[in-house]
Amino acid sequence: MAATTHTVTNQVPPLVGYDVYTADRALSEAVERHIEPGVLPGAQEELVALGRAAGSAQAQEWGAQANEHPPVLRTHDRYGNRIDEVEFHPSWHRLLGHAVAAGLTDAWGRPAGHVRRAAGFLVWTQAEAGHGCPLSMTHAAVPALRTDPVLAAEWEPKLTSYVYEEGLRPAPEKAGVLFGMGMTEKQGGTDVRSNTTRAEPLSGEGEYLLTGHKWFCSAPMSDGFLVLAQAPGGLTCFLVPRVLPDGTRNVFAIQRLKDKLGNKSNASGEVEFDGTWARRVGEEGRGVRTIIEMVAATRLDCVVGSAALMRQAVAQAIHHATYRSAFGGLLTDKPLMRNVLADLALESEAATVLAMRLASAYDTDTEEERAFLRIAVPAAKYWVTKRCTPVVGEALECLGGNGYVEESGMPRLLREAPLNSIWEGSGNVQALDVLRALQREPQALDAFLREVGKARGADHRLDAAIKDLLTELADLEGIEARARRLVERMALVLQGSLLVRWAPPEVSDAFCASRLGRDWGTAFGTLPHSLDLASVVARARPVAE
Repeated sequence: MAATTHTVTNQVPPLVGYDVYTADRALSEAVERHIEPGVLPGAQEELVALGRAAGSAQAQEWGAQANEHPPVLRTHDRYGNRIDEVEFHPSWHRLLGHAVAAGLTDAWGRPAGHVRRAAGFLVWTQAEAGHGCPLSMTHAAVPALRTDPVLAAEWEPKLTSYVYEEGLRPAPEKAGVLFGMGMTEKQGGTDVRSNTTRAEPLSGEGEYLLTGHKWFCSAPMSDGFLVLAQAPGGLTCFLVPRVLPDGTRNVFAIQRLKDKLGNKSNASGEVEFDGTWARRVGEEGRGVRTIIEMVAATRLDCVVGSAALMRQAVAQAIHHATYRSAFGGLLTDKPLMRNVLADLALESEAATVLAMRLASAYDTDTEEERAFLRIAVPAAKYWVTKRCTPVVGEALECLGGNGYVEESGMPRLLREAPLNSIWEGSGNVQALDVLRALQREPQALDAFLREVGKARGADHRLDAAIKDLLTELADLEGIEARARRLVERMALVLQGSLLVRWAPPEVSDAFCASRLGRDWGTAFGTLPHSLDLASVVARARPVAE
C-alpha cells in the first residue's frame, strides 16, 4: 500500500503534560476563596505538584493499566489454605501510593484539611477514578471511629498516614492502613436495618464474633472495615480487622468479586463472616447513628468524584475542539459546537463550586455549617451525581467516533459516570434524606435558605427561583412523590447562588438564564445564543504546559 495513504493530518494532540489543578480555574479559584491566606501558599504548592502528576503521561499510563488489568481474587494458596487476597496490577499500587502521599486520606486534623483534600481528590481522580474508593472509605472512617476514643487513638494515626503499605499484616506493624465498609446485604440493600448478620458478645470488653454476609463490601483488600450487624441491643457498628493482633488472618471469606459496569480497577466483593472477630464502635443499637458520619463524608466524595469526572470529560472535549478542524474551521469556533461546550462547562463549574463549598463547611465546623451540610450534602449528592452521566456522554460525542474508542479514554469515563449516583444511597435515598431533614430539622432548612439568600438581589432569575422554591417548600401535600423535583430545584438554586456570588458574570449569567430562567432546551447545546459563550469556553479550556 502506498505510504501516501497513511499521511495523518487534522488529529488532536493528546491532552498530556499539563497541570490539572492550575488549568481548572473554577477549582483553583475555589481553593483561594476557601483557604485562609496563612495556609494558602502551602496548599497551592501541594495541589500544583499533584496537578502536574495527574496530567503526566506516567499517571495516565497507570490509570490505563490499572483498568486493563483488573483485580483478581485468590481464595486459596497453592497448598489449599484459605487466604482471601485480591491481587492488583502494580499500577494500582502506584496510584494509591501517590494519593496517600499527597494527603488524600488526611482531612480531619490539619488546617483547611477538607478543602485541601477535596481539591486534591478532584484533581487526582482525573488520573484514575477507581482507586478513589479505598481513599474515600479510609478518610471517612475517622469520624465514626471518634465515637470511641480508644479505637480512634489506635487507628486514626494510621488512617491519616502519608505512607501506603500494600499487603496484609497486623495494623501495628504498618505505617499506614486503608479501610473499607460493609453495610448492604442480599435481602436489604439500602435498607440496612433489615441486616441479618449476627454479633455475639465475647468476654472481652467490646469484643464480638460476627456471623453473616455482606452482599457488597467496598475495597475488600483493606486492612479494616466498618460493618453493621445485629447485636443483642440492636443494629450496631463494628470494626473488623483483616489481620488479628497475633498475626493470624481474621475470618473474612471473599466469595467473589463483582463484575461491574465500570470501576474496573477497583475490587468490590461479597464476603462471609463465620466467627469473625470484631470490636464494637459506639453503643449497641446505635449502628446507623455511629456510621452516618462516615456515610456523609463518602457522599461528599461522590459529589467531588462526579465533579472530577465531569471536569476531565469537558477538558477533553474542549481540547479536542480547539485543535480539530471541520467544514473550513476549528470546531471551537463553530457557533453550535461552542454552545455545546459552554453548556457542558457550566455544568462542570457549578458542580466544582458546590463541592468545594461543602468541603469548606466541614472545615468551618460551626453549628450553622453543620445544619447547612445536613441538607446540602444529600441535595448535592442527588443532583451532581445525576448530571455526571449526561455530561460525560455529551462530551464523548464532541470527539465523534474518536471518543467512542477505548484509546481516547472517554469510554472509561462514561462507564464510571453512573457510579457515584448509586454508591452511598441512590437518587431516591438522597431525596428522601432531604425530606427527613426538612421535616425533623428546621434549622437545616434555615441554614440552607440563609446560604442561598446571600446572593439575593444580584440576579432576577435567581430571585424568582428562590421565591418559587419557597412556594414549593410551603406545600407539603404529596411531598414524597415530588421529592426529586423539589431536591433538584434546591440544588440548582444553591448552585446558582454560589455562581452569582463567585463566578465571572458570563458564567453566572448563562447558568441563571438556562437552569433558573428556563431559557434552555432538553439537551446540551441549547443555551440562548445571545450569551457570551466564547468566554465560558475559554475559561474552561485546559492549557497544556
